Amino acid sequence: MTSNTAGTSSSSNLTNRVTELRNRLLRVLAAMLISSLCLIPFSDDIYSLVAGPLLQYLPEGGSMIATDVTSTFMAPLKLVLCAAFALSMPVFLFQLWSFISPGLYRNKRQLGITLLISSVILFYIGIAFAFYVVFPLVFSFFSSVTPDGVSYTPDISLYLNTVLKLFLAFGLTFEIPIATVLLVSSGITSRQALSEKRPYVIVACFIVGMILTPPDIISQALLAVPMLILFELGLLFSFFITKIETQ
Repeated sequence: MTSNTAGTSSSSNLTNRVTELRNRLLRVLAAMLISSLCLIPFSDDIYSLVAGPLLQYLPEGGSMIATDVTSTFMAPLKLVLCAAFALSMPVFLFQLWSFISPGLYRNKRQLGITLLISSVILFYIGIAFAFYVVFPLVFSFFSSVTPDGVSYTPDISLYLNTVLKLFLAFGLTFEIPIATVLLVSSGITSRQALSEKRPYVIVACFIVGMILTPPDIISQALLAVPMLILFELGLLFSFFITKIETQ
């Protein structure tokens, strides 16, 4: 009788958690939908803003082209959806935190709130770093190496794919301190173990830079070097957090 009761209670708890997860996912989707609807009227303005770092380095009289029939409509729309996702990131992280926080101890909850706020800020800083630092250098480089007799007229869809890839790469890269602190705080690894693996981390950072960025040394270095700095910051923060938790 007791076993049946425990089994029923466990099944009920699982059902409740699944229902809660579904409701939280629906809230995230609703936030993305609302953000998209608000941004659609400004789709052309958003695309002009994102295209600015490339347009300023095109040859005099140069312009971008659309090789696909639907590019002029789909490219700005795709950008709006990605912008809506970025705007909805705080909602997504808050819903994720609300879902997992009941199972954490109080000290872990306090740490989690700090990490949640920090992760949102770092994600936006990563995007801003890509837009204001990386884009001008990368697109200036590509424009300057155009061979004689070749017209440099990038396709808007391909340009947008490159831009979004860089936005995502740098947005996630700037989450490295959060990931490092979580690994150490959860006991999966230690700060000393991560420090000892620093040579492998350096190699991994440059490999990731090669994979996630265009095939030029500038953009690869601009991703790999911040990754290394952020990794060191993560080790520094994990040292202080571990010290606080042991007190």
